[in-house]
Amino acid sequence: MQPAGHHLAELNFGELKHDWDDPRVRDFVEGLGLVNGLAAQSPGFVWRLPDDEMDHAQNDTGGAFGGNPRMAATLSVWRDAACLEHFVWNTVHRQFYARRAEWYDAVGNSNLVMWWVPVGQQPTVAEGLARHRLLSEHGASDTAFGWTWLKEVRLWQERACGQTAAG
Repeated sequence: MQPAGHHLAELNFGELKHDWDDPRVRDFVEGLGLVNGLAAQSPGFVWRLPDDEMDHAQNDTGGAFGGNPRMAATLSVWRDAACLEHFVWNTVHRQFYARRAEWYDAVGNSNLVMWWVPVGQQPTVAEGLARHRLLSEHGASDTAFGWTWLKEVRLWQERACGQTAAG
């Protein structure tokens, strides 16, 4: 249950099968602007780490992702789980999610973590990765969780997304 005075933060990340300029990931790369623009206009969207800051986080050899040149990640904040759920499963985002196996290595295909942040807080990539480690090592809890932890949302099940999306 969402604590009063909190929003929902989410970090999802994965390693692309091919370099960013490879034609085999062109549809993904060319669709990022559309998906991110739609997110920004969606009801309940609060904030997303700007592209230049995410690029830095992904490419910094001393940073959270270790400078992996094929890393693709999104860090965002939403008013609540219902708003994020609607964006993920009821917009064009769902079409991109359905094609994830074309673009991402299997190892990096289910790296999603969510957690509550006080209203007005903008989380960092390092915080998101720490939450992901907590989720991976200890399972879902109030401090780090996936879709299954959120009892008020069910579209991820109805849309045949299975364990990969469960987190």
